[in-house]
Amino acid sequence: MEHLYEILKHVDGFIYPNEIELQWGILIILYPYITGLVAGAFILASLERVFKIKVLRPTYHLALLTALAFLIVAGLPLVSHLGHPFRSYEILTTPQLGSAMAIFGFVYLWYLMVVLLLEIWFDYRYDLVIWSNESKGIKRRIYKILTLGVTDISPKALAWDKKLGYIITVIGIPSAFLLHGYVGFIFGSIKANPWWSTVLMPVIFLLSAMVSGIALVMFLYMVVSWIRKVKIDMACLDEIGKFLFMVLILDFTLESLDQVHRIYEAEESFEILHMLVTGKLTYTLFIFQGLMGTIIPLLTLGFFRMYLPKEKLRKPIYFLVSCLVLFGVFFMRWNVVIGGQLFSKSFLGFTSFKLGMVGLEGFWMALVWMIMPFLILSFILWLLPPWKKHSEETV
Repeated sequence: MEHLYEILKHVDGFIYPNEIELQWGILIILYPYITGLVAGAFILASLERVFKIKVLRPTYHLALLTALAFLIVAGLPLVSHLGHPFRSYEILTTPQLGSAMAIFGFVYLWYLMVVLLLEIWFDYRYDLVIWSNESKGIKRRIYKILTLGVTDISPKALAWDKKLGYIITVIGIPSAFLLHGYVGFIFGSIKANPWWSTVLMPVIFLLSAMVSGIALVMFLYMVVSWIRKVKIDMACLDEIGKFLFMVLILDFTLESLDQVHRIYEAEESFEILHMLVTGKLTYTLFIFQGLMGTIIPLLTLGFFRMYLPKEKLRKPIYFLVSCLVLFGVFFMRWNVVIGGQLFSKSFLGFTSFKLGMVGLEGFWMALVWMIMPFLILSFILWLLPPWKKHSEETV
């Protein structure tokens, strides 16, 4: 009886018995958050390669390697959430057209194996051959393996590398849209949940992914430059800020349009959703996502379009803006995943969610999965440093 009393303390109004405890916690939040970072970083990289925005050249390889590091980890929060994680590989090997998640397994595998890895390999093949001859010890062996035995570095072979890399990048752009748009589709296709069920969900997820990925590359470019003690290319940083501002406007407009559409329709779920956003999600929606993650960055970047402060002032402001955007997009995912589970399907009550510190669904486990891609990226940058590329001289 005492256990039942403790559970019911977290309930307001009438809810169904299976709605007392949330089935999806912070690990499910990390899944769309990290995949969004992947898609956004790749799209920023494609601006330089496909759309010839050369001012973004200093961040091109960093964006590609960032997308790879985060994509490796993207599915792991889901795996650790499973009751039988050692069977998770079956989603990549067993075709099941009736399952949205099973289809995502193939989308993930396509993007990792065909798009990202191939593009990076073609882009670095010349350097791998050179490094395999110049390096010593374990690095030399790794580079030998990564060349896959293809050691032809003639001008004709390099021209083919460049051409094939370009083709893969072009293919990768719709693949990046598909990767994260599909994550939004998984949520938006759940008709039983009015907080998720909207045709705009895939597009909202995609735009917020572009916002977060661009902010991540801005953040990492500044951090890596500071660690290496090299001068930051302010023209590049200003260009990233310009694109971040443009995509933020689109993201904010579309999310606002979605809310206006809900208010205008005012379906039977409207009252419970209104109580949700003005009650349970007040801080995470209006303060964390809206004010800190969207409005402040928008006003700041908009001010930069009218008046450009001195370089010493712009650097810390860009750094702060990138952190705020990453913070805001995280809570956008929080509001979608957690918010959609807080109200009852009866539309007559709420449950609550408290993030634990330990356990498979706790804060520390989530922190491990958030730190992991940065550690992987550190290793990749050690192995494939963009600033030591020989092929930059041949482009």
